[in-house]
Amino acid sequence: MARIRVGLLPTAAFMVGTLPVPKYADQEKTQFATDRETGAKLYTITLFFMEEDRAEALKITVPETGLPNGLKPGMPVKPVELFATPWARIFNGSLSDGIAYRADRIDLLAPAPAADAA
Repeated sequence: MARIRVGLLPTAAFMVGTLPVPKYADQEKTQFATDRETGAKLYTITLFFMEEDRAEALKITVPETGLPNGLKPGMPVKPVELFATPWARIFNGSLSDGIAYRADRIDLLAPAPAADAA
């Protein structure tokens, strides 16, 4: 499966949309998904990605060890070592496809200074 490093423009910005939730390895949600190399629990976080004239919500998988304390919706962040993996599967005769995003960690950024009201 192809793993593609995501290149971002210097103007790209990310903001926390939802807090991280555990990722499960089974449909019954009885077993946490874990990183194959480190064994760390995996979480999914929704980030709003803004670049030039577009914005979209991305669900990104991050190991528990890569999540900083104090995350809150609306906070500016930066995913580090962001990769995209295209996927496709046929289930009940229907094709589903998409892109899975994975980052090594999420870094907190200082909020942008407020613009002065004139």
